Amino acid sequence: MRNLYLTNRFFALFGFVALLFATSYIVPPWYPVAITFFCLAVALTVADVLLLFHKKIKVEAERHLPRLLSLSDPNKVSLDIVNRSPRALRLTVIDELPVQFQLRDFEQKIALHGGESQALAYELRPLTRGEYGFGVANIFAETKIGLVQRRFRAAGPMSVPVYPSVVQMKHYESLAFNRVNNQQGLRKIRRIGHSYEFDQIKNYVPGDDYRSLNWKATGRFSRLMVNQYEDERSQQVYCLIDKSRAMKMPFDGLSLLDYAINTSLAISNIALKKYDKAGLITFSDKIGSTIKADRRENQLNKILHALYNEQERPLEANYELLYHIARKLINGRSLILLFTNFESMYALERVLPLLRRINNFHLLVVIFFENTEVQDFLKQEAHSVEAIYTQTVAQNFLAEKAAMAQLLRQHGIQTVLTRPEELSLNTINKYLELKSRGMI
Repeated sequence: MRNLYLTNRFFALFGFVALLFATSYIVPPWYPVAITFFCLAVALTVADVLLLFHKKIKVEAERHLPRLLSLSDPNKVSLDIVNRSPRALRLTVIDELPVQFQLRDFEQKIALHGGESQALAYELRPLTRGEYGFGVANIFAETKIGLVQRRFRAAGPMSVPVYPSVVQMKHYESLAFNRVNNQQGLRKIRRIGHSYEFDQIKNYVPGDDYRSLNWKATGRFSRLMVNQYEDERSQQVYCLIDKSRAMKMPFDGLSLLDYAINTSLAISNIALKKYDKAGLITFSDKIGSTIKADRRENQLNKILHALYNEQERPLEANYELLYHIARKLINGRSLILLFTNFESMYALERVLPLLRRINNFHLLVVIFFENTEVQDFLKQEAHSVEAIYTQTVAQNFLAEKAAMAQLLRQHGIQTVLTRPEELSLNTINKYLELKSRGMI
């Protein structure tokens, strides 16, 4: 009887019977009424148990999971419930979700006729990478009497990995290569001049560089024709991810490292689609994953699997070690996207000489974060001297962030200061801008 459960209706019914017995002590004529209701309640309960535990009563379920879950994105999970019984049942479905979600109130209720099936779908938004284990799906069935429930355990334990956001990667890929709709935030920047690789001759359209007019083709076809050039290909694009304690700061449930990892995957995919070579280096007090820039078919999978295992470390970043590994691993001038965070001018000035040395050999883009919580705090009204003082300190903090970005630009280092939620968009825009300007 481990699968037998009593419902609220059962306790309400027998609570009413108990009240009748209690009342009969005061009003003796009510005692036969209480006995009658007690016998009726017992009979209904026995009948309900016999109906539910008949051998023909059977409920099955099958869980459908994606091959992997995407970090920070809504991921659809579905349960196919089938009532293989000859009678209608009311079902309460409680799926045992991974412990990482800490959801203890998940349940869905449905009603199925005999032989009927229904698909239950729900969404999960994982906020940490790693292996997520689902338990069984507990299905509590009850008849129209509704005094007891029978538990069915279906859709056995399953595990699924949570990888960096593949959904965002595909989303930004479609935006970056969509030449029709540019209203989603990615800027379409005309290339200044053109690269060295000739592509084709095409009809002139307004906006084409008139210096690319092909007069021979124009005379032959009696309409304006222009030479079209391809972007230079096979440029090296490296994502350098700081995974020190500065990147552990949380925003909207994700750490700065998670934002950087999602963006690195997206920009690596776009670079490969642009026929550039994508590489990866992660570092903190020591070097983590290193993937030499390449554009082979399995390069994106190598980057994806490397990013899957990265975790923050509670130590300071070693930029001296980063400089030496960059000189050793990165051959030739490359675009380096450095994802890090500076919370004070002192922290930036301490590593600025090394950043300048890296920028001498490569095109360095330093990408760090605005503190959106401080910005939101400044929007609140101050009603006390203490609040005014706190907002003044917060304002100085934001001003220092802007000064850090300005200092980097003064030393010729490309800089992106961005909100965490806009990191992917701004990084891709910077990459497309540098490509359009012929800087890589």
